[in-house]
Amino acid sequence: MPTLSINDLFYSALPVNEISLSDLLTEKQLFHKLPDDWHIVVTDVKNSTLAVQNGLHEAVNLIATGCIVAVLNIARKNNLSVPFFFGGDGATCIVPPMILEDVMRSLQIHKYNTFRNFDIDLRVGSVPIHHIYQNGFSLNISKFKNSSIFSIPVVLGDGLSYAEKLIKGEDHKLDLLESGNQLLDLEGMQCRWDRIAPPENLDEVISLLVIAREESEQGVVFREVVDFLDAIYGTSQKRQPISVSKLRLKSTLAKINLEMNVKFGQLRFFYRIYNRFMMLFGPYYFSTKKGKTFLNEIVELADTLVIDGRINTVISGNTKQRLLLEEALNKLEYEGKIRYGLFVSQESIMSCYVPNEENIHIHFVDGAEGGYTKAAGILKQKIRYS
Repeated sequence: MPTLSINDLFYSALPVNEISLSDLLTEKQLFHKLPDDWHIVVTDVKNSTLAVQNGLHEAVNLIATGCIVAVLNIARKNNLSVPFFFGGDGATCIVPPMILEDVMRSLQIHKYNTFRNFDIDLRVGSVPIHHIYQNGFSLNISKFKNSSIFSIPVVLGDGLSYAEKLIKGEDHKLDLLESGNQLLDLEGMQCRWDRIAPPENLDEVISLLVIAREESEQGVVFREVVDFLDAIYGTSQKRQPISVSKLRLKSTLAKINLEMNVKFGQLRFFYRIYNRFMMLFGPYYFSTKKGKTFLNEIVELADTLVIDGRINTVISGNTKQRLLLEEALNKLEYEGKIRYGLFVSQESIMSCYVPNEENIHIHFVDGAEGGYTKAAGILKQKIRYS
């Protein structure tokens, strides 16, 4: 294994900030410029809106999850920590140069499997950060302690948005790499949970995307949005769409087959039998002390907030709260501070990354019926006609 340099460990060495998110967003000294030689890796399901309309929203979510899992497994093998951002129909990761080729080879295989099994075109590309800076875009990162056992990257600047536009551009071509003997490693990826209803006494799941009109005002504007969320819905724990009482395993063959097609690119008989057994055994395990602890950790480790130069969040609440939120967001939009997209569903869906080590698992959450994708479509319409 190559010796890790200080540069490779940039993200691992970032301090975790335990102040409120609202305060963090306006403390510029707590954000750090990413190294010039790191790379932004962007994946995106092309025509995701159509795929969602055709009933493939769970497949789209799991494909996006697979992009992150592929990168994280490579990073773990090299004792690295890297920032990642889940977007429902795609994902973005930022990686050091030492693992870039392995990452791109793995994602090429994931792209091939995705097209073969689902007839879905997965865009895959990378942009060197020095290219972002040379073209006048900014990229600053911090770590935020989102719960007692979970921290997330927080990015301000327009660098990730610019990289995404480049990768989505029709003239972008993926530089194919020789795969050699490399295999796609999606070990730990799971999609075992049924659709999840909101916690007790709540009846809506909101998928929300917010962008600042002026990049230089992101921190201040995002703080206003976060303050509105806190005031209307309460703390992040109170607006958490995942609760232990609503978690239900879904042990259908269709669910297992979906996971296998994304994970391996093909069906595997013994994997199907093993997972069918494990899902039937699950309720007994979750009644044990260890199982109950795992369920509580799922709630705490649910990835329901992403800040990657925009706010992406999934929350739960009631109609009265949503109307208050829309009123507040409409005011900010009228003042020329933000644009936003918001989609309402009655459930959320969750895909998971559960590697072998105990107490290390991440759960990616989206609104049902393609919540993030639908919200992004609304936001794009606003941008197009503004």
